[in-house]
Amino acid sequence: MKPLDLPHLPRDLAWPIVVGVDPGTQVVGYGAIVLREPRPALLAAGVLRATRGADVPTRLGEIRGALDDLFSRLRPSLVVVEHAFSGENVASALRIGEGRGVALSCAAIMGAEIAQYTPAVVKRTLTGNGGSDKEAVAQMVARELGLEEPPRPHDATDALALALTHVHRSKLGERIQLSKQGGTDG
Repeated sequence: MKPLDLPHLPRDLAWPIVVGVDPGTQVVGYGAIVLREPRPALLAAGVLRATRGADVPTRLGEIRGALDDLFSRLRPSLVVVEHAFSGENVASALRIGEGRGVALSCAAIMGAEIAQYTPAVVKRTLTGNGGSDKEAVAQMVARELGLEEPPRPHDATDALALALTHVHRSKLGERIQLSKQGGTDG
């Protein structure tokens, strides 16, 4: 794997960082956002590619090393990983599960909080439709982050969509909790 080209972050960065991970055993999408006001900002997005033609254990090891490097550089407080879903292709679902396991273990070892969402929940949260296509999701990611164009490839925008979904669902949870408590202090 090629070394990651990531921004240098100050040790005392004031805002939390959320990293979304779109798992796989050949290509892993990642997307990092900074939770700042008035809206989240793009920090980094891209893909990690394992050696083409290598066996699965070798690819998983490469992905493990690349994710460890990514997380140590970005120091996320939260990592959002695509939740397993049952697809028509059992072999594909198994490969995604193996990639998920690597991503989850890397996040846990570095001490990040972990959240998981299914693709349908991500699509519904960002576009209002759980059956939206990847391009519709990518366009919403760009709009939410104030970008002229969505980052490419779709693995990267899928990862950013995961991070943004958690932001939306956390804000919804906070509003529900406040309404149960009888409102806000302000």
